[in-house]
Amino acid sequence: MTIEENIFKRYLPDFKKLKDYGFIKNNDAFKLEKLFKDNMFKAIITINSKGSVKAIVYDLENNDEFLPLRVENNQGKFVGEVRAAYENLLENIRDNCFSKKYYIFPQSNRIADLIIQKYANAPEFLWKTTPGIGVFRNPETKKWYLLILDIDRNKIQKNKTGLVEIALIKLSRENVEKRLKQEHICPGWHMNKKHWIAVILDESLSDNEIMELIEESHSFTIKKS
Repeated sequence: MTIEENIFKRYLPDFKKLKDYGFIKNNDAFKLEKLFKDNMFKAIITINSKGSVKAIVYDLENNDEFLPLRVENNQGKFVGEVRAAYENLLENIRDNCFSKKYYIFPQSNRIADLIIQKYANAPEFLWKTTPGIGVFRNPETKKWYLLILDIDRNKIQKNKTGLVEIALIKLSRENVEKRLKQEHICPGWHMNKKHWIAVILDESLSDNEIMELIEESHSFTIKKS
């Protein structure tokens, strides 16, 4: 994950605020050139209409791209100072021009919005050490019916890598067996695999299909009369 992806991964841009901040619109993207680190470096930052942030950082003394910034294991003092100054610049843009969203990927956020509309409860982020895990639970019984979290795909699909978000959903044993035959549904990660499945939120299943599964999971949390 790049520096930009890490800082902006759960944020959406407010394009009016970007213009007020100094970004200039060019076709379907917004662009800003900004000096930092005592004017020794220049960042050219581009944000497209989908909110993706890309940037190039130049060392003005040599007028070349400052590639050491992108080397994660480069822990030299000067490189660390430049990286910290650059991250401060990005965080300032984020805090002034972006709004927080629940998750990284579009389908995850749509599912969260649909649950809020249907059940009137938002995800709870209970653990500081794992800020990407959102728990949905019935406010009356406090029982969980859904978790959405980000993991590396290889944790649930062998020989595949890359960051994905998954929905952990509780189903009947019969339905678990049935659903596991679908390509993009896996056994529940870190959950009781007899009752929980993991759905990869990469648009492979429609929002409606996922909401049908969540409806069954939610039914297990309702207080019995």
